[in-house]
Amino acid sequence: MENFKMIAKTFFGFEEILAKELLLLGAQDVEQGVRMVSFVGDKGFMYKANLALRTALKILKPIYYFRANNEQGLYKGISGIDWSKYLNANQTFVIDTTVHSDYFKHTQFVSQKSKDAIVDQFRNRTGQRPSVDKDFPDLRINIHIDKDQVSVALDTSGNSLHQRGYRTATNIAPINEVLAAGMILLSGWEGQGDFLDPMCGSGTLLAEAAMIACNIPANLNRKEFAFEKWNDWDNDLFDQIIDSLMKRVREFHYTIQGYDKAPSAVAKAKDNIRNANLDEYIKIEQRDFFTTEKETKGPLHMVFNPPYGERLDIQMEQFYGNIGDTLKKNYPGTNAWFITANLDALKFVGLKPSRKIKLFNGSLEARLVKYEMYEGSKRTKFQDRGEEATDTTNE
Repeated sequence: MENFKMIAKTFFGFEEILAKELLLLGAQDVEQGVRMVSFVGDKGFMYKANLALRTALKILKPIYYFRANNEQGLYKGISGIDWSKYLNANQTFVIDTTVHSDYFKHTQFVSQKSKDAIVDQFRNRTGQRPSVDKDFPDLRINIHIDKDQVSVALDTSGNSLHQRGYRTATNIAPINEVLAAGMILLSGWEGQGDFLDPMCGSGTLLAEAAMIACNIPANLNRKEFAFEKWNDWDNDLFDQIIDSLMKRVREFHYTIQGYDKAPSAVAKAKDNIRNANLDEYIKIEQRDFFTTEKETKGPLHMVFNPPYGERLDIQMEQFYGNIGDTLKKNYPGTNAWFITANLDALKFVGLKPSRKIKLFNGSLEARLVKYEMYEGSKRTKFQDRGEEATDTTNE
């Protein structure tokens, strides 16, 4: 099979771990960019990347590059592509556009002009034309304009790859699945011990942690990918790729636990974990983290997403103070990681983070922070209350 270049889109701060994922999968010519990683592979690898990558939002297949600084140049460039390779006159398509250019101000205008070029090509050749379907297109086209550089790509994924397929029930502020997986990978979790999410909400971090621990493909539960509607779709090859990935699934011999004090959250989390076929690995209980203590004997790996005060009304100073107190008093021998977009709230934790990594939760600038809670006398080594956090790792 022929190799070709692809682009995996991701969140800011995940470029390095996405590149590592691609290398481990067997990608060639892996190169990091900003919120993206480019790589080379064949059609089977395109299927594999969509199925297995945890920190990719989309996999794009670039098909054409040209320069344009006005609508005529744009129309001519799009017309220069032989669209019959990818689309039939009786099929549907949609165009997603991103623009960073002084020459083109509006994404809708670029999409409309590009649509005209594609439709006119078919009409001139066949007398028929494909139509636009924004919801369930046969082909999703991605156009990216940077100044006068136009990149045209096919979207191999369809809906964003964070839509894994297991989460049917969510709470007020659910965390994006790709963000959850990236946080867990950045924390160093590989399934080498016990895991706890003490504020588990709808269970996303628990599901992603279990799939990482067992090396289960991230998008195994997903209903469909865009490439399944392509003219060169190979169902047998797709099944072979799934089989090869499932042979790499491994055993997990530790515990993965989730707590939430809201009964509704616990019920939703259990539903989602059951949907993901992960309930044999994960135990979820209705408990208030601030009244709990460490139950496992060995090292504990903790990752959670506490409220920021954006959509959930909490007393910020008291709440984040309670996080610090609970970790300090009740969780020795724990590496605790959490993300917050309320940067002021971190000073109320009263502990000094050993890592701070800049991320974004949606449009909100956030920090993924790590607190190392030591056993015995070492517990106070980095934990003088009120000490200011000076580490600016990846800041």
